[in-house]
Amino acid sequence: MVEDRLKGMWKQAKGKARQKWGELTDDELEQMEGKREELVGKIQERYGKTKLEAEREVDEFIRDLR
Repeated sequence: MVEDRLKGMWKQAKGKARQKWGELTDDELEQMEGKREELVGKIQERYGKTKLEAEREVDEFIRDLR
C-alpha cells in the first residue's frame, strides 16, 4: 500500500525527494519510478545509513506526501 502510494505520486514526489536527498541524481530518481526498495538502497549507499534507518526515512517521506 505504501509503495503504491509512492508510485502513484512519483512525478510529484521526485522534486521533494531531490530536496530531502540532494545527493541522489535526477537520473537515479527517474530510474526508480517510485520503487520504495530502490530508493531505500540508494539512500543506504549514498548516505551510509543502515537499511532500517533508510526504510524509516523513506516511510516517513511517503507518509508526508500530500
